[in-house]
Amino acid sequence: MISVTDLRPGTKVEMDGALWECVDYQHQKIGRGGAKVVAKFKNLETGATVERTFNSGEKLKDIFVEAREMQYLYPEGDDLVLMDLETYEQYHVPKAAAGEAGKFLKEGITLIADVYDGRVIKVTPPTVVELEVTEAPPGIKGDTASGGSKPATLETGAVVNVPLFIEAGEVIKIDTRTGEYAGRA
Repeated sequence: MISVTDLRPGTKVEMDGALWECVDYQHQKIGRGGAKVVAKFKNLETGATVERTFNSGEKLKDIFVEAREMQYLYPEGDDLVLMDLETYEQYHVPKAAAGEAGKFLKEGITLIADVYDGRVIKVTPPTVVELEVTEAPPGIKGDTASGGSKPATLETGAVVNVPLFIEAGEVIKIDTRTGEYAGRA
């Protein structure tokens, strides 16, 4: 058990039968009354966020989430198939576990998976991935006053804005946190 006064961003707890990660935390002392803790939590499985207020003496059940290095093998329906690089065990994980960054996953890429009680609850891809541009309309000279951009389709099917000089067949870097062009590979 963990006291609510020990909550910090990144702390993982079990609350109301679900797994939550503390995103924001505030300790409030109001006048003569007792102290209160206001915390914002993100559900590790659904991604929903909720804000809760606790009295300073309350306790929550803390959980241990293990971060393991895994390899993305292939998509299967609405799941991603991952392989643990230590045990070679395969996991079927819902695509929602990867969030928005899931559209930048390329087969064979190594990523970090959060495992709790023998199941993968969250997938974190590398910060920057290198992907090939499969489709990019030609850039038209004189179209912009200062550096423009155009939509380009990547090998994973994701569409991102790239500078006008990028052409089909080039390999570019994408920041998976923002989904933006980060440079040429």
